[in-house]
Amino acid sequence: MPPERHEGSGRAGLSVPMAWLYAEYLADELLRTGDLMEPATLEYRAGRDALALTIFLLDGAVTEALPAARVDELRLLTASGTPWRRWVCERLHAPAPGRTDADLALARAAWRWLEETELLAADLEALGPPPREPEGGADQDVEEAAQVWTPAWRLGLPLGHLAVHLY
Repeated sequence: MPPERHEGSGRAGLSVPMAWLYAEYLADELLRTGDLMEPATLEYRAGRDALALTIFLLDGAVTEALPAARVDELRLLTASGTPWRRWVCERLHAPAPGRTDADLALARAAWRWLEETELLAADLEALGPPPREPEGGADQDVEEAAQVWTPAWRLGLPLGHLAVHLY
């Protein structure tokens, strides 16, 4: 029977990214529990990756289900107006001890996806009255007029924050 923990090297010397996989699992559980979005959507992936990065980059390893103190920390880190993006970049460049190269490779790939992928979403900065309908009928949907292309992390972070609040 194989040992319960597989951190470090697997068969043939392959490194097993257990810290990243566990962070991704916890993020997935938070989002599924909140039932905010269909798991097959890009928005869901953005939320999962943003939460997984936050969990993975927290000080100290998360080794069991999220304790209350960690949930509070996640709420603070993902709140609107926090320097989350800068915090992630700093932590990815100077990771905590105990993170394997395989863990970091997956975390950095998730971050690249969050930064480079743009999703069409509601323009949260343009809150105000809805645009007026042009005379002669509306060919353009009012909801479409209030949408912008935004990096995936800008959509995933508030989704993750809401999932943490619903936990």
